[in-house]
Amino acid sequence: MAVAALGAAVALVAPTGTAHAAPLSDSPTPAARAAAPALPAGSPAAAWVAGTRAYLVVTAPGATSSAQAAVTANGGTVFASYDAIGVIVAHSAAAGFPTAMRAVSGVQQVGATRTSDVPADAYNPALPATPAQATTTLTETARWDMTQIKADQAWAVTTGSPSVKVGVLDTGVDDLHQDLAPNFDAADSVSCAYGKADTRTGAWRDVDTHGTHVAGTIAAAKNGKGVVGVAPGVKIASVRIAEPTSTLFFAENTVCGFVWAGDHGFKVTNNSYYTDPWQFNCPDNIDQAAIIEGVRRAQAYAEGKGSLQVAAAGNSDYDLAHKTTDTASPNDSTATTRTITNACLDIPTELPGVVTVAAMGSGNVKASYSNFGTGVIDVAAPGGDGSSGVYSTLPGGKYGSKNGTSMASPHVTGVAALLASADPAATPADLRARLASQATDTACPSDSRCTGTAAVNSFFGEGQVDALKAVGATPPPGKYFENLTDVTVPDNATVESPISVTGVSGNAPATLKVGVDIKHTYRGDLVVSLVAPSGTVYLLEDFTDSDSADNVIKTYTVNASGEAANGTWKLRVRDIASQDTGRIDAWNLTF
Repeated sequence: MAVAALGAAVALVAPTGTAHAAPLSDSPTPAARAAAPALPAGSPAAAWVAGTRAYLVVTAPGATSSAQAAVTANGGTVFASYDAIGVIVAHSAAAGFPTAMRAVSGVQQVGATRTSDVPADAYNPALPATPAQATTTLTETARWDMTQIKADQAWAVTTGSPSVKVGVLDTGVDDLHQDLAPNFDAADSVSCAYGKADTRTGAWRDVDTHGTHVAGTIAAAKNGKGVVGVAPGVKIASVRIAEPTSTLFFAENTVCGFVWAGDHGFKVTNNSYYTDPWQFNCPDNIDQAAIIEGVRRAQAYAEGKGSLQVAAAGNSDYDLAHKTTDTASPNDSTATTRTITNACLDIPTELPGVVTVAAMGSGNVKASYSNFGTGVIDVAAPGGDGSSGVYSTLPGGKYGSKNGTSMASPHVTGVAALLASADPAATPADLRARLASQATDTACPSDSRCTGTAAVNSFFGEGQVDALKAVGATPPPGKYFENLTDVTVPDNATVESPISVTGVSGNAPATLKVGVDIKHTYRGDLVVSLVAPSGTVYLLEDFTDSDSADNVIKTYTVNASGEAANGTWKLRVRDIASQDTGRIDAWNLTF
């Protein structure tokens, strides 16, 4: 999540001295929003006027038609529409537009996505420059970040499958780079800047350096030159969601990117940014509530199509489990300091189903800048720190180092791509569970802010990802068990889902991993427990009654060393209230 990515905004590169700052010295200065020169009358850009703002108009999925008519009737234009998720991207220069639209029948939410004008470029986007390519004399070596997650050992088993497509949602990718061209998927690449798919050749190219660096960490080719990515045999597609000049990642761009990912069969996407202009979006703010809902729906759509989203946790050395203030928002105009709570979300990294990644330095330590938080961080990976940077590709055939959770996230994305290569039938829930269960436990350092155990804690989550385990037998023979049968969870009822464990000698471990995927519309109703074959009940989580978030997608660690491993284990889910229901979608045990 780091805020740092380009300039004011986003891509999560560790700051050189500031939290949530831009990528090292590469980041451009935030752009002034001056009006562009007038365009020819009758051209698409002729509709642009100073004061044009962008809004998400949210309806029921499949019900955007009448709302589109209302947009026009109330002084706006429909810039893009995503009917499958009930989200319209509307533009209007009318001050009363959002208020009028909120009164329209069938419209559920309306929110401004920025505090600045939509650039005139949105109506006639310029293609990014095509960088001249330099050749390199660099030869591939086993870099510290790759050896730390055992990627170099994994390559001896497999480099991944070209049938696995990975989406890089970022500032764009230099597809002509000598280390990226062999694995680049132009047919599924696009620009989603401004919130509408631009499929012109080259629209996906990098408007900074950040996305190209991320792409190299995921899948730079194993071709003897430059660097090697974690999964050098998979395909990468660029979905540019950063806007040129400002390099900001607004909500409509992210919505477009996730829908594109779902529709184009991306098995994994990497998201090293937060959704501008708000570092944290708060549900008690009418605009930010619409942003949360629109992006949440888009991510759920992508996941429903089989795509796992991996995201950077952020570069502010901030405890995401104990939020108090936001000093960086809005970053497209004038930032102010505001008081916030844990209800405010850094998106997409804190959305349900997204794998949240913290950064480590060289030597299995927390990177100094990395955000953290109990129950927020899922796994960790090398992101670099100080002079130990992550070395990867840069536009124009070049190479260089960057530090940040932006650099940690693509390591996890690469491992997820290896997992998907080993098991093409794996669902996003399967990939999430395996990333967690295969991670190497990493104990807290002598830092009082780190809470938890070696198995799971606030700095590293379930631990550092392991590429070698990802390319081994999947699931591990005799040690991984799962139940994919849906079990309905009605109101005010208790249900159980069984798993029969056989072939495991002795007792269960003290670090038994319990992967849970429960779909529910109000998890504050739920009490989740593990029932051992002996009948002993281990409470996994009793959610607070006020927790209104959807779903429980999480891996728990249980000390079950007093239980015989073999026998029937059960996941017990109790719903203690009315109105909201759900189902146990899947769960698993890793011994």
